[in-house]
Amino acid sequence: MLKELANLTEYITGLNLFQYVSFRAAYGALTSLFFCFLFGPLLIRFLKRKKARQSIRDDGPQSHLETKVGTPTMGGLMIVGAMLIGVLLWQDLRNIYTWL
Repeated sequence: MLKELANLTEYITGLNLFQYVSFRAAYGALTSLFFCFLFGPLLIRFLKRKKARQSIRDDGPQSHLETKVGTPTMGGLMIVGAMLIGVLLWQDLRNIYTWL
């Protein structure tokens, strides 16, 4: 989506950076990191309210019974969601390898 700004390089020469895959990959990763930091605490609070907690096995170490109780699960949901936002913003959506 933001790659389309590279089409405006004839008007603004600084937008030529959007043509480089390495630039878009780096900023896609930074965008994903930003969304994790921004929405991560909100998602964790939401999951704690919904009681999406990790089950603790009784046969594990005693320290896990004390420290892991109440740890929310579904953290991968935040990671995949942030990565999806970064890809949709920075990748060329007309490229077949994006969708594969």
